[in-house]
Amino acid sequence: MSKIVIALGGNALGKTPSEQLSLVRETSKNIVNLVEMGNQVIVSHGNGPQVGMIYNNMVSSDMPFAECGAMSQGYIGYHLQQAIREELQAQNIKKGVVTLVTQVVVDKNDPAFTNLTKPIG
Repeated sequence: MSKIVIALGGNALGKTPSEQLSLVRETSKNIVNLVEMGNQVIVSHGNGPQVGMIYNNMVSSDMPFAECGAMSQGYIGYHLQQAIREELQAQNIKKGVVTLVTQVVVDKNDPAFTNLTKPIG
């Protein structure tokens, strides 16, 4: 049995929540196939386009950027968790699925912040 980490970039998740849901349903089939082969699988994801969409829609409500990031993690994780769970059930595999929301602390003085190439991500 191997441990496999899958990283899905935010751009791979589509441009809208409905497109994302469709894409993760398709992706979950491949993920569950790896589980069915006896592997332990961890899925990580980006969220640049998604957090940008949320932030742009919430800017008038004064929603802090960090909370927009948490919202994107929540709905992306929810879509992934639901799709993987449904595919596990479809293949009669009795495994649990969990979503974990994380936080990262960065150094605001890091030189990487002096020449930004995109607004988010």
